[in-house]
Amino acid sequence: LYARFFTKALNQCGYLDVKEPFKCLFTQGMITHRTYKDVNGKWVLPVDVKQNDDGKHVKMDDGTPVEEGRIEKMSKSKKNVVDPEDIFSGYGADAARLFILSDSPPERDLEWTEAGLEGAWRYMNRLYRMVMEPAFDIPAKDTPKPDSFGPDAMAVRRDIHRTIKETADHINGFHMNKAVARLRELSNALGNMKGQTDDARWVYREGMEALIRCFNPMIPHICEELWQHLGHDEMLAKTPWPEYDKSLLEDDTVTIAVQVNGKVKATITLPKNADKEATEKEALSSPSVQKAIDGKDIRKVIVVPNKIVNVVV
Repeated sequence: LYARFFTKALNQCGYLDVKEPFKCLFTQGMITHRTYKDVNGKWVLPVDVKQNDDGKHVKMDDGTPVEEGRIEKMSKSKKNVVDPEDIFSGYGADAARLFILSDSPPERDLEWTEAGLEGAWRYMNRLYRMVMEPAFDIPAKDTPKPDSFGPDAMAVRRDIHRTIKETADHINGFHMNKAVARLRELSNALGNMKGQTDDARWVYREGMEALIRCFNPMIPHICEELWQHLGHDEMLAKTPWPEYDKSLLEDDTVTIAVQVNGKVKATITLPKNADKEATEKEALSSPSVQKAIDGKDIRKVIVVPNKIVNVVV
């Protein structure tokens, strides 16, 4: 509102030749918090309120009752605000950023909660340990790429490169919460790796570097430290967005539904573009399908490659 007003004013005064400051404006939602009033009807800061074991709210200093009000947008007049200095000293700026970005779509209101902030802080601690205290040795920077990858390592590689693309798409679409969720999914996949082979350890490092680079716009302080710990001298802020390998975006396998007389009885996973004979054999060998056709004559098996199998009995 202020940017539009001043632009129009400067235009009318002859200082600018434009009337609108934006081609497109995305307006984020409000930050909200619970309100509180004391026995005299005066607003009370949330930091000055505690909840007793019986569930009732009282003032911290004298124990007098406090009335719990509605959740409303943060306002100095209603004192339902949180001091940023308390947040930064207790959890750090990165945790606050991560909580705000991950809690809800940016166009919606966000309810500020200590539990949400603490959850973001705990995740950042986990991310820190994945680099500083890994379950196995991480290869040195610039370790040559293995000639081949086992199926488990390749599955994680595919996840890494899909995450790079999808995170960029989410950020460009202002879906910050989806970007955070996608990155956390990748960190779960990396955290489940065993690191028993050289290819798995190489993929772990590839994944951690991609994770840190994609998280950098959101939690820059911790990402810079982790980036340096991985052996990089240049600042992460000056590093371009990671590139993804298009050949790794598609799965080598597909999940196919198996129907008996039009009703789904099972699903099977096969290599992509498997021939009809192999697909039919796998479908008919499924225990659920065998049970559905038990004692009946198979009249026809219709195979739609990579999509569905329909058994007509």
